Amino acid sequence: MNNNNILSKSSINLTFLEKQLEGKLFYDHTMRLLYATDASAYKEMPLAVAIPKTKEDIQKIIAFAKENKSSIIPRAAGTSLAGQVVGNGIVVDISQEFTKIISVNQEEKSAWVEPGVIRDELNLHLKPYKLFFGPETSTSNRCMIGGMVGNNACGARSVVYGSTREHVLEIQGFLADGNEVVFGSLTNKEFEDKCNGINVVSPLEQEIYVQAKEILSSENNRNLFEANFPKKSIPRRNTGYALDLLADSSPFNGSDEKFNFCKLIAGSEGTLFFSTAIKLNLVDALKPYSALVCVHFESIHESLKANIEALKFNPDSVELIDHYILECTKENIEQSKNRFFVKGDPQAILAVEFLRDSQEEIDSIAKEMEALMRSKNLGYHFPIVYGEDTNKVWALRKAGLGLLSNIPGDAKAVAVIEDTAVDVNDLPDFIEDFNTILKKRNLNCVHYAHAATGELHLRPIIDLKTHEGTALFRTIATDIAHLVKKYKGSLSGEHGDGRLRGEFIPLMLGDEIYELFVQIKKVWDPWDVFNPGKIVNTPPMDTSLRYTAGQDTPMPETYFDFSEHNGILRAAEMCNGSGDCRKTEKSGGTMCPSYMATRDEKHTTRARANMLRETITNSVKANKFDDENLLEVLDLCLSCKGCKSECPSNVDMAKLKAETLQQHHDKNGVKFRSKLIGNTPKINQLFASVPWMYNLSTKGILGNWIKKSTGFAVERQLPLMHKTTFGKWIKSYNQIGDFRNGNVYLYNDEFLNYYDVEIGQTAVKLLNQLGYKVLIPEIGISGRTYLSKGMLKGAREIAEQNIIDFEKAIPSDGILIGIEPSAILSFRDEYSDLCRGDLKEKAKKVATRTFLIEEFLTQELETGRITSDSFTEQTERVRMHGHCFQKSLSSLVPLKKILSLPKNYTVLNIPSGCCGMAGSFGYEKEHYDISMKIGELVLFPTIRKEESVTLISASGTSCRHQIADGTGRKALHPVEILFKALK
Repeated sequence: MNNNNILSKSSINLTFLEKQLEGKLFYDHTMRLLYATDASAYKEMPLAVAIPKTKEDIQKIIAFAKENKSSIIPRAAGTSLAGQVVGNGIVVDISQEFTKIISVNQEEKSAWVEPGVIRDELNLHLKPYKLFFGPETSTSNRCMIGGMVGNNACGARSVVYGSTREHVLEIQGFLADGNEVVFGSLTNKEFEDKCNGINVVSPLEQEIYVQAKEILSSENNRNLFEANFPKKSIPRRNTGYALDLLADSSPFNGSDEKFNFCKLIAGSEGTLFFSTAIKLNLVDALKPYSALVCVHFESIHESLKANIEALKFNPDSVELIDHYILECTKENIEQSKNRFFVKGDPQAILAVEFLRDSQEEIDSIAKEMEALMRSKNLGYHFPIVYGEDTNKVWALRKAGLGLLSNIPGDAKAVAVIEDTAVDVNDLPDFIEDFNTILKKRNLNCVHYAHAATGELHLRPIIDLKTHEGTALFRTIATDIAHLVKKYKGSLSGEHGDGRLRGEFIPLMLGDEIYELFVQIKKVWDPWDVFNPGKIVNTPPMDTSLRYTAGQDTPMPETYFDFSEHNGILRAAEMCNGSGDCRKTEKSGGTMCPSYMATRDEKHTTRARANMLRETITNSVKANKFDDENLLEVLDLCLSCKGCKSECPSNVDMAKLKAETLQQHHDKNGVKFRSKLIGNTPKINQLFASVPWMYNLSTKGILGNWIKKSTGFAVERQLPLMHKTTFGKWIKSYNQIGDFRNGNVYLYNDEFLNYYDVEIGQTAVKLLNQLGYKVLIPEIGISGRTYLSKGMLKGAREIAEQNIIDFEKAIPSDGILIGIEPSAILSFRDEYSDLCRGDLKEKAKKVATRTFLIEEFLTQELETGRITSDSFTEQTERVRMHGHCFQKSLSSLVPLKKILSLPKNYTVLNIPSGCCGMAGSFGYEKEHYDISMKIGELVLFPTIRKEESVTLISASGTSCRHQIADGTGRKALHPVEILFKALK
C-alpha cells in the first residue's frame, strides 16, 4: 500500500492510524500527488489520503487529526472549482465506500443516501418510483451528493428546483469532537431544548445551538444580514455561511419555517461537520415531453436581454452557450456530432428548455416566445430540438468546462470569477460592465451557463505560468468582487468560496458579518480539524497554485508529434481536472474502463494526466520518463482511446502512454513479454507454414507452461492461427460476381491474415455478392501490436512504409477498407502523428481515405448501390458491441445501419464501454482479473440475459475473444451476420 517513496512523517505517526482503520490509508508520494489538485487552479500536497470503509473509520480519523493538530479534507468526486478539496491535511475520500442508497420513501418523497452516491445514479434508482432529485450540475454523471451539499450545488434547472440546500431535510454525521449527530427540522421547543442541553449528544452540540441563538436573536445582526447579504431576488447565493437564511426561521421571525442546521451545513464546504448520510427531498419525475428552443444571437448582450423575455414563459431552464465554446466544439470528436442545431456562427445561443405534458403545448409556447422576441429584434434563428436530441445539446453545453482547456498554449480559461450571480434583470448591464473591466485589462472571456438565474460562468483567459498572469489572477478577482458588490450580487452562486473567494468575504458582506463567520467556525470546530483555510481564514487566493509563476515548461524530444499542443507536457496539461473520466458504467460511454471497474482515483485519466504533468515538470533526470511511479499510474490504462473523444479536453491518454513507454524503453530496454507481443506478426510469419505447431504451443500443459513463463494468464485461451493465411487464400480464390459496383481495396492486416482468415473469406464473398471485386493492396502490417506496447520506433517505420505503399498500391480516387478496427484505424489516428515532413502531410490525406468496412457499406447504402432487397426478410435479434476505437474515432451509427439492412432484424446496441480485453491487456496475468471485471460491468451480463438464438455482433478480434472467455458465446463479425442474411 505504501511503497518506499514515503512521506517523512516527523512527529505524526501515520502508521498507527493505518493500523486502526478497516479502510485504507496512503501516504506515499504518488497517492498524495494525485490528491493534491481538484478541478481548480490550486495544488497542495496532503499529509495522507484515507479511504474509510466504515463510520468508525471516519471517527478514528477525526480523533487522530485532532490529537495530532492536523486536519481532514472531505472529498467526493474532486470536481471543486475553488480549491475546496485541496489542503495539507488528510484527504478523506468517501467516493469508494460511502455509496449506498439507504432507503426511499415514495409516499414522503424522500430518500436517505450516503454522501458518495452519484447524482445521476440516484435518479436512475428513483425512476421506478417516478421521483427525481432536482438539482442538476454539469458534472451530474460523476458528482456526488456529499459534494453537492458541501458546495450547495444548483445546476441548470435551479430556476425550478433551486439549490441543494432546499432539498436537504436531515443530515447525519460527526461533529469535530467525534460525536455522531443528526441535524433536521426543529420546532421552537425542540430548538430551546437543544440550547438547554436536552437531547444533545455532547456539550459541543449544545454550544452550537446556543451560539446560533445568540447570533440570530440579535436584531442588529439581522439588520446587518438584510443590508449586506445578496439581494433576496438572487436564488444563487453561496457567499459565506448562510446565516441570513437561518435568521428567517421560526425562532427568530415567527414564520412557519422551522429551524434546521442543514441550511448552514449546505454550502459550508466540509468546514463544520463530516456527513455520513443525507436525507433528501424528492420531486415528481420530469414531465414526459421536453424541448429546447435554441435561440441564436448576434451578441451576448442581445441574448441576455432575450433571457428576461424567455423567463416570462416559465421555462425549466435557460442556458447560455457563447461563441468560444461553440468554436471549441468544432474540433472535439464527440461534441462536433452535437452541433446539428447550430446555424452559422452565432455569438451566443440561449437554450430555453420547456418540459410539459404534450409536444403541442411546447410548440405553442415556443411559437409565442419566438414572436415576442422577434417583435423586440431579439434573435435570428429559433430551432426547436425535441426529446432525446435535447441530451446532445446539454452534452455540448456541459462539455464547455473541459473544452475550454483546448485553447493552445499556456493561457487558459481560468476559474477565478466564474461563479458570480446577480439579479436576472441586472444581468445584461452587469455583463456589459464586466466586459468593460476585462477590456481594460486586455482580457477575453468565455460566457456560459445559467442565464435563467442570473449566473454566468465567466472565465477570463490567463497564463498562470507567468508572473504577469498570476498578478492578473488577483487583480481581476478584486475588480469583479467590487462590481458584484455594486449590484448587490453573490460572488459565489454555486461553486462556493473555498480558498479562492474566502478572502473577499469581508469586502462583499462587511467585517462584522465575516467576524460572525469566524465565530461560527471556531465554535463548531474548536480544533480546526474540518477543512481549514476554506471560507474563513483562507490563505491568499494567489498562493498554492497548480502552476508556479515563471516555471519552465520542459519540451522533451518525442516520437509522436505533439506540436499541436506545443509539446507533450502541454498535451498532459490539457486535463483541467473536471473529472469526466470518473463517470461509471451506468452513465454509458467508454472512458475510463479501469476507473469503472475499480472506482479508484488512481485509475482515472485525470490521475494519469496529473502524474505525467508532475513528472515531466519536476523530474531532474535526463530521461524524464524514467520513473516507475509514473508507469504504475499508467499501468491500468487500456489504451481504449475513450478519452480521446469523451474527455472534453481531448486528452489522448493512449498516445501519452505509448510515448511514455517508448521513452522508458530507451533508458531501460523493452521487456521480454512486450517484445513477444509487439513482434507477434513476425512470429506468426515464421509459423505461417506450420500453424499447427504454433497452436500446439498455446494449449494444454505446454501452453500453460509457456503462458506462466512469459507472463500470460493461464485462464486465457490464446488466439489460434488459421490453417492458411488470408493472403495465400485470396491469391487462389476465384471471385465470382458481376462486379457492377467496381473494385474495392481490402486491407489484409496482421489479425486478418493469420487469425481471422474465415472472416476475411466471408467479407470477400459478401462484397462479391453485393457487386464488388475485392483487391488486396501490397500494404504491410498496421503496427498495432507495436503501438500497444509503446514500441514506437518500430511503429514509425511501419507507418512510414505503409504511407509510401498506400500511394503506390491505391489509385488517387481509391479508398482502403478494413475489417479489424484497431488495424485500419491506425491509418486514421496514429500514422500522422508518427510521420514527419512530407510523409506527415501524405498521412493526413491517407487518413481521409481509410474506412471501416461498416463505414464503407453505409456509404454505399446511402448512394443506393446497396439495398435491403439483397437480404433476407427473416426475423432475427442482434445485440451489437462496438470496438473502442470504432466508438472513439468513428461511430456506431454505420454499424447499426448495416446490421439493419435485413428489414426484419432488430438491432440493439449493448451499452457497454470497453470489453476489457484491449488487445494484449486482458491476456497479461496481472491484468486478467481487472479485464474480466470490466467485462462484467455491462457486456457479459447483457449477453447472458439474451436467448441463445440472439446474434451477438462484435467488430474487434479482441472483443470476440473476450466475449467467448467471459460468456461462452461466439460473437460474430458484422460481415458474417450480413453474409448469412443474403438471399
